[in-house]
Amino acid sequence: MQPVDWLVALAYMAGVVALGLWLGRRQQGAADYFLGRHSLPWWAVLVSVVATETSALTIISVPGIGYRSNLTFLQLAFGYLVGRTAVALWLLPRYFDGTMKTAYEVLGTRWGTRVRRTSSALFMLTRSLGDSVRLFATAIPLALITGWSYPASIAMLGLASLAYTYTGGLRAVVWADVIQWFVYVLAGAAALYVALRLAPPALSVAQEVGKLTVFDFSLSLSRPYTFFTAIIGGAFLSAASHGTDHLIVQRLLGTRGLRDARIALIGSGLVVIAQFGLFLVAGAVLWVAFPEGGSLAFARGRG
Repeated sequence: MQPVDWLVALAYMAGVVALGLWLGRRQQGAADYFLGRHSLPWWAVLVSVVATETSALTIISVPGIGYRSNLTFLQLAFGYLVGRTAVALWLLPRYFDGTMKTAYEVLGTRWGTRVRRTSSALFMLTRSLGDSVRLFATAIPLALITGWSYPASIAMLGLASLAYTYTGGLRAVVWADVIQWFVYVLAGAAALYVALRLAPPALSVAQEVGKLTVFDFSLSLSRPYTFFTAIIGGAFLSAASHGTDHLIVQRLLGTRGLRDARIALIGSGLVVIAQFGLFLVAGAVLWVAFPEGGSLAFARGRG
């Protein structure tokens, strides 16, 4: 890395930590820390929800799907939208119908302390395992760029995240998510732009060979993504994660009311569709620019 690269990376990390310290300077009680005084704008929560469900694994794998196959994976995101709409209409009112701060308080009120504790423990276990994988995936490029060891890279990322989360509460987490979302979306758009410059007729070539196919209405159970299975599976997956996962529900409870929470949740489904579309198209265009197995797709496009 050049000195300017180090300067940018350190300034970004220091800025995020400083943001958490600044936002946390007037914390007043648990409700303020966990729910941001119910003062978060819906658009910031919307972006935060999308950033929360997006990790380094998403940014790596989704373009890879577009590179390897086509855009039919996008059908799953349409299922996500269906699931989020159902949660917004039927489940969110339950969360806003009182002073409950977590999804697990709702479970405890309905089914008792044992269910609340069990569900909380399962959440912490599965979230810890999942986030461990995501943290390691994020540390890989940091280690490659800086030359640090994997443990050092993981420790640096973990400490930076802990610093702004611990000091700033939900407000710091949401606004840090907003910043990071814009960073990686701009990076995805830049990657698409570069790929298009490398292969100017890329989109027409990708269309010709079927890389831009979005919908598959077949009833085959052997295909990885078909319309009906993606809609059903995506709806149930999103309803479960965005209706019960504390990381998502807590953000929605931090909005100014039920209406804002509904806009944030349903809007996040639309943004995820656009985000997946960007990543998938970038992968498809990269296939044209760097064809797998010596394919003639690029040559045909040039011709």
